[in-house]
Amino acid sequence: MTLTSDSWLTLIVSLPSASATARMRIWRAVKTLGCAALRDGAYLLPAQAEQAAQLQVLADEALQEGGQAWLLQVQARNMTEQATFQALFDRAADYTPWLEELAQARQTLSALSAAELQRTQRKHARAYEVIRKIDFFPGETSIRADAQWRDFANALEAMQSPGEPQPTAGNIARRDRMQYQGRVWATRRHLWVDRVASAWLIQRFIDPHARFLWLNTAADCPSDALGFDFDGATFSHVGERVTFEVLLASFGLEDDRGLSRLGAMVHALDVGGATTPEASGFEAVLAGARKRWPDDDALLVDIGGVLDSLHAHFSSSRKT
Repeated sequence: MTLTSDSWLTLIVSLPSASATARMRIWRAVKTLGCAALRDGAYLLPAQAEQAAQLQVLADEALQEGGQAWLLQVQARNMTEQATFQALFDRAADYTPWLEELAQARQTLSALSAAELQRTQRKHARAYEVIRKIDFFPGETSIRADAQWRDFANALEAMQSPGEPQPTAGNIARRDRMQYQGRVWATRRHLWVDRVASAWLIQRFIDPHARFLWLNTAADCPSDALGFDFDGATFSHVGERVTFEVLLASFGLEDDRGLSRLGAMVHALDVGGATTPEASGFEAVLAGARKRWPDDDALLVDIGGVLDSLHAHFSSSRKT
């Protein structure tokens, strides 16, 4: 969340000395909301923050406890004062211990079971989201945290889906779609972003009668099958392009606006780089679908509908 308004809310509360429990409850609440403490009982929050409405709830709670409460809207008088207010919300102190924990966890991944990997991912994802929600003015530490989290998530994915392809050098040959009809296509099972998007692309735009094999290992790929998204496959990473993008180039589909923009999203999620607003949403939907559909055929059907909708969205002239 990045805010630019120079309008702020200040909550001032004073509670009777006997209301120690209420005082602690309110203190924990303002901390969770991301407020900056100006002094004991005085808290600051950007007026545009999603959490701002909850300050009135805390003010009402203080009054119900027999205390006093004021919720004031204040304006920075100049750029210097605005910068001073923003500096109170520097989250480096929150990110630093989380980044240290993430680095330590990164070193232990290879020793964890599949269930432990999932628990580790959930634990650190929750901690990251707590900080991100109150990081109203992201800076260098925020950028570093995002990069570290993506690296960690990619490492987890590699552990859960071994055999991620390494890019090869060379040109991408143009191929005739008519020579690739009714074929058997094979990739690693437990589909993730690049594989499920590539399978959808094959089925929708290259080979409508494609049949898919989901492999336990790349070595299981039959000699007559068209492999994709693993080392040694017919279609896999080339240079900076992920498999989805290689398929676009191979079959002359790059001029399709919707497919090109889908390719940018798949690229960002698979290997990093400039992201799109839709990327995190698609990643979340896919993660949820994988829990609902352990069978890859069913997963492809389910996510295929999502990709159909994203293609229609990306094909429109409206900017996202």
